[in-house]
Amino acid sequence: MDRIIKIVIVDDHEIFRSGLKMVLGKLNYIKVVGEASNGQEFLDLLRITPVDIVLMDIEMPIMNGIDATQIALKEKPDLKIISLTMFTEDDYIQSMMDAGVKGFLVKNINKDTLDKAISTVAGGGSYYSEELFNFFTRKINPAEEKKHCPEVQFTAREKEILQLLSEGLSNKEIADVLYVSERTVVGHKSNMLAKTGCKSAISLLAYALRNKLIII
Repeated sequence: MDRIIKIVIVDDHEIFRSGLKMVLGKLNYIKVVGEASNGQEFLDLLRITPVDIVLMDIEMPIMNGIDATQIALKEKPDLKIISLTMFTEDDYIQSMMDAGVKGFLVKNINKDTLDKAISTVAGGGSYYSEELFNFFTRKINPAEEKKHCPEVQFTAREKEILQLLSEGLSNKEIADVLYVSERTVVGHKSNMLAKTGCKSAISLLAYALRNKLIII
């Protein structure tokens, strides 16, 4: 990573924030520029602090992570948000996806996973913990299946990109692997979103998992 990534941690548990901040401190390309204990506190901080990536809890008092994410991305569309989740929060994951998060991390993450997630999202990709694969295949908005045309066909190149996305590669890394430009990768992703009606790369991956288009 050739630049410093500015991070904000949003979680209502001070001990968790402290532990996460300690882990992040071991990654020399990251600077934690702020912490917040709820969504409103985060929005107040965001309006006065330059931020690249937010690590966002879902359930919090005063304002939850869903509402905070929606408001933050309206104000700063280029902001990248990674959701922090517990296994008991399944009902909220679809809402966070619809709000526009770039990834999901289970709260028992280790340093290597955190490093990979932040690097991937900073590079334009999406990232989610492997522990959530079953959720994506079973529970994510099953009603959406009826909206997707069964005749949707992906090209061989689109399937390659889907597979590499599922492995946590960023747009740039995918471009390097396939010997194409990053713009070409973005174009293919846009085409796949249009074909499926998915709203985000995370939703697209969920669709691919449910329809067995990728191998995990």
